[in-house]
Amino acid sequence: MSLALSESSVTLDHPLDLLEGAVEDNGWPFERSGRDELNLSVAGRWCDYHFCFNWRDDLQSLHVSVSFDMRVARERRVALAELLMLVNAQLWLGHFDLWADDGAIMFRHVLIFPESHVSAAQCEGLLHLAVEACEHYYPAFQFLLWGGKSANEAMSAALLECAGQA
Repeated sequence: MSLALSESSVTLDHPLDLLEGAVEDNGWPFERSGRDELNLSVAGRWCDYHFCFNWRDDLQSLHVSVSFDMRVARERRVALAELLMLVNAQLWLGHFDLWADDGAIMFRHVLIFPESHVSAAQCEGLLHLAVEACEHYYPAFQFLLWGGKSANEAMSAALLECAGQA
């Protein structure tokens, strides 16, 4: 089986250059802290999301991790682990993790770019995928941690789809 590459694919000296262009086009402040790392913050509906993109030449892959200002106390980590299993089972791409050192909830995903063929749409798609996942499940994490709900109750609230606006 062979896959055709889009004519809009471009081979770049470095894939983060294209991502940097997409970030600039959206007017988001960012910092290029090194050749292989780009950091930015995006204002979401619930909070600000802090992105870290890393490029690995040896794997020809772009990794994104997203954190937000929510820490999990040790006594709630078992309940959060249950919620993470429920959330991750719903995700097609990416996953949420709990970082044991500081109790931070993170969203992570990786895209592989064979021979560094990257398009602007792929980079923006990765960014939007991460924002969408964080925006969708942030309330579930909040219900569990601050609302005292169980993992199942928090997940049910996150899956509730509202029609219209109040």
